[in-house]
Amino acid sequence: MRVLLTSVASLALLAACNGEAPESVDDAVNQFADTMSEAADEVGELFDEAVEGASELAGSIGDEVAATRDAPTLEQVLADPRREADRARDQYRNPRETLEFFQVEADDTVVEALPGGGWYGRILAPWLAADGEYYGLNYPMPVFEQLFPNMTDEQRTRLAGWEAGFPAAAAEWGGPAQGGYTFGSIPESAAGSADVVLYIRALHNMARFGLLETAVNDAWTLLKTGGVVGVVQHRAPAGETDERADGSRGYLREADVIAAFEARGFVLESASDINANPNDPADHDMGVWALPPSLGGPEETREAMRAIGESDRMTLRFRKP
Repeated sequence: MRVLLTSVASLALLAACNGEAPESVDDAVNQFADTMSEAADEVGELFDEAVEGASELAGSIGDEVAATRDAPTLEQVLADPRREADRARDQYRNPRETLEFFQVEADDTVVEALPGGGWYGRILAPWLAADGEYYGLNYPMPVFEQLFPNMTDEQRTRLAGWEAGFPAAAAEWGGPAQGGYTFGSIPESAAGSADVVLYIRALHNMARFGLLETAVNDAWTLLKTGGVVGVVQHRAPAGETDERADGSRGYLREADVIAAFEARGFVLESASDINANPNDPADHDMGVWALPPSLGGPEETREAMRAIGESDRMTLRFRKP
């Protein structure tokens, strides 16, 4: 304030010196007062402009800081300490390349089928938290009962309440999630709400239990017009028998997956070898569970399975026209 008043007085004196000489003391006082008033108005305008500019600059900086804090990039999410134990599988699952191929953006509404223990959830939940929405999609109870015939009452209760409990689970992954759905029971309020539905290694059990068509239909219901279905699935050889390519070994034939989605009206927009593994013959008696990370076969086979790596996988992008 002292600096501002000094500046006003200086401007007034300068202006007075540039004017006509006063004829009396009263004239001098009046002239000085008029000049002071004019100078104060001018400085006030400059001060207001400076305050407005500083406010705009502060707001801009604040927005940038908030954006950096609240909307991490995909690379930042992939490097997050939450994923410390997950990163060993990045070489096989290629999350950055896969999500980019599926054209997922940070402001999308994304539904992930079978989020499980959160391997992709620890990427999607924090990445979508600021501007997007994240939902899970899980098996109905009859499928859980076939997968886990010896489940306890406690496990049954937990699985039955999966939809309500999913947001809390996602919060631990860096969430939040906005909710959860069950195959075959998509609410009307969710119809046409999603930009992307992800089936990442999620279709083999649906096919195994006769629910592949349900999975395809649910994706159609959830997606907006122009929305994307992203499929990553263990790939059986094209000439594999129906029995060995029914999903019970984890593998499906690529042609069968494509046919199922195209029959509903989806358009196969692109296929990629991002997650392909030509070292996998896909002929293991235990299916994909003979390979890492499960290594479910005999001890003497595990070194050979580790050398193969994880399964050969198709990567398909479908669009709802």
